[in-house]
Amino acid sequence: MFDNATVLETVFDELRRMEQGIDQMFGRGGAPGIRSVARGTFPPANIGATENEVHVYLFAPGLDAKNFSISVQRNVLTVAGTRALPLDEKATYFRQERFDGEFRRIVTLPEDVDPERIEAKYRDGVLQISVGRREVAKPRQIQVG
Repeated sequence: MFDNATVLETVFDELRRMEQGIDQMFGRGGAPGIRSVARGTFPPANIGATENEVHVYLFAPGLDAKNFSISVQRNVLTVAGTRALPLDEKATYFRQERFDGEFRRIVTLPEDVDPERIEAKYRDGVLQISVGRREVAKPRQIQVG
């Protein structure tokens, strides 16, 4: 036999599940942080920096490296391309969660990057872009005499 607390917990769990399903269906319910991107953004990215470089990792498995278009203007990095997924014309799809079509990711880089020092590699489904920092922007040690 169930007590009232167990029944209420079960009802609220089911309501949360339904709410998540509705949010997913309408593309709502993005990431909680203000610096995060909305759910479904492709390709997902990790961005980090060292004293010498800024590293952008874009997770895009199954693409051809030649299909990426990468540009830098001022301190804005743009990565674009197309992802085509093979579909069986005879099949009826009830759910498709993998992104298909054109994509564009725009990343604002720090002001001290040098657009002349950019490298891109694509390996194992990860596009790695490294942008060097300008020499004048690097901290330097000053000796006190």
